[in-house]
Parts: sequence; C-alpha cells; structure tokens
Amino acid sequence: MATINLGSIKFNWKGDYAAGTAYAVDDVVNSSGTSYVCIAASTGNAPPNATYWNVMAQGGTDISTTLTTQGDILYRDGSGLQRLAKGTAGKALLMNSSANAPEWGDAGGGLQSVQTFTTAGTHTYTKPSGISKIRVYITAGGGAGGGNVNSGYNYQGGQGGAAGGTAIKLLDASSITTVTVTVGTGGAGVNAGGGSNGATSSFGSHCSASGGDGGDRPGSFGGTQNGGVGSGGDLNLKGSAGAGAFESLGGAVISSCGGSSYWGGAGAGQWSANGEAGQFGSGGGGASSQQQDKPGANGGTGVCYVEEYA
Repeated sequence: MATINLGSIKFNWKGDYAAGTAYAVDDVVNSSGTSYVCIAASTGNAPPNATYWNVMAQGGTDISTTLTTQGDILYRDGSGLQRLAKGTAGKALLMNSSANAPEWGDAGGGLQSVQTFTTAGTHTYTKPSGISKIRVYITAGGGAGGGNVNSGYNYQGGQGGAAGGTAIKLLDASSITTVTVTVGTGGAGVNAGGGSNGATSSFGSHCSASGGDGGDRPGSFGGTQNGGVGSGGDLNLKGSAGAGAFESLGGAVISSCGGSSYWGGAGAGQWSANGEAGQFGSGGGGASSQQQDKPGANGGTGVCYVEEYA
C-alpha cells in the first residue's frame, strides 16, 4: 500500500530557538518572549525573519522585573517601559521640564508668600524662585481732609478726604523677574484750606490706581469730590468719598470723617481738632473748630500687597 505523507497535523513545540537546529513547517519556537511558527523549512534563519517565520503569539514585557517596590509607577520612555520609584510623603506627580517623563515634586498651586509695600515712593518687587502666579492689590493715596477757617460762624468743619482707588489683578509670573512699584503718598492737610489730593500707585505697567481728592474747607464748596479708581485690574474699585464740610451757628459739631479705601482705615472727624489721619489709602478726617484756622488731617499712604503662588 502506498504511503501518503500528511505532514504535521499539529504544531510542534520546539522550545527556544537554536541557530543550529533544522526547523520544518509548523515547528513553533520561542524567541525573546514571542512565539513563532515556521512557514518554510530552514536552518540558521532566526525569528523574526518573515521569510521563514510568522508571529504566533506576541510576547509582552514582564513588568515584575521593572517594578520592584510597592508604590512604584510604570511609564514608557523613548525605548520602552521604565520605573519611577515611589515618591516621598507630601510630593506630587509632575511632568519634567522637557515634558516627556513624570517626576516627583512639590505639589504647588497654593499661597507660598507675600510681599507688602506701604512706604510712599518707588520700590522694586522681586519674584522669588518657584513662583508661577502673583495676585496684586494696588491702592493709591487718600486725599487729605479739609482745613477749618476762622469765620463768623460759631463752628465750622472741613470735608473729609476721599480714599484712593484699588486695582486687583492675577498675573502669570512666568516671565516676571522684577517690577517697579510706585506707592502713592497721601494728600497733605492745609491750614485753613482744602486738603491736597492723594497720589497714584502702580505695579509696573500691569495695573494702577488714582488718588482720592482732598476735602474742601468750609465756605469753599468747589464741586464734586471723587474717590480714586483702579485701572488695568481684573477688578477696579473706587475709593469712598469723605463726608461733607459744614458751617454752624448752633452748638459744637464733630467734623467729617474721610472716605475708606479697600483696606478701611478712614480718618475720623474730631471736635475742635485737626481730624485723624487716614491709613492704607483712606482719606483724612476734616478739621473742626470754633472760629480758628486748623489743617485737615493727612490722607493715608497707598499700599501694594502681592500674594505669591507656586
């Protein structure tokens, strides 16, 4: 009876590929974790040579040899899977400066520090390292209260000074190193005259605020008195106006208070005195007296307050 060669009727597992072994069709070998089936008999033609071998089952990476410690993280770089060792307590997972791999670092995002400028004049703001955003509050100087003037009235009182405006702005600080800060001086009280205006404050070219108007003296009501206004901020606030001046033929009256800034601190009115000075950009109180010349109180110096965030 004739013999018919049916060939292999199932795959023949041959184990790891060996260069000196002759392989027949349907032989199956392992090479680097992937199994290959022989499609053409040969010797010495190693997988993955597609002339002789087809992939039968694609092997994966044994991550147990990559991850070694509880809490490790697996990620892929340009060549394969890599291990990022677990971080220490309080650290957050961040992207590195090249934006191509994870790393551990400070969580950031919260308030880290503040800087405050409360002295009139020009200053330099210097951003600390690690700060990515800053929120600026800039307030101008407040106007001085109006002085009192000797006249035929029993009691007179000057108008309170108006407060400086305020601008509030959140800035991306990635390109900021230093900024010139100008803090506006408060207006000066004038004996028997209207108080002078507060001066402008600014945080570089980013935002600024105008000063409050000085208060009138009694008997010289020259028109509208305005609080200063913020400019360039996400929120631009107007300072409050001071209370009005008066002349009285009756009994003693307390003089007018100044207007309040964003920070408060308006100068109070007084009885038969010069008034109280304003603080933090608020207006000074007006003077009050019985037929005496007196100066109104000075307006408050402006403020620059900077919150620094990582």
